Amino acid sequence: MTDYIKCSELIDFIADYLSGDLPAQERSEFDRHLQICPPCQVYLKTYQETIRLSRAAEKGGHCEDAADPLPEDLVRAILAARHLR
Repeated sequence: MTDYIKCSELIDFIADYLSGDLPAQERSEFDRHLQICPPCQVYLKTYQETIRLSRAAEKGGHCEDAADPLPEDLVRAILAARHLR
């Protein structure tokens, strides 16, 4: 079994992962990393939420929850993931 990919590698390929364009071997490594890395799990959820809010804004929709403050644990997880890079 190989070493786990690094957080920075996960971040580099997140768009391909979400679009389904990541080859099977890389997707497997991506999923394997996500299983053991809570900061990257949070990062992925935040990334997905950003996409959702962006699409809503592009359509002229109104997202009432867009102005809600971020939970403190989410902010800490994102900052911790940045330090792992």
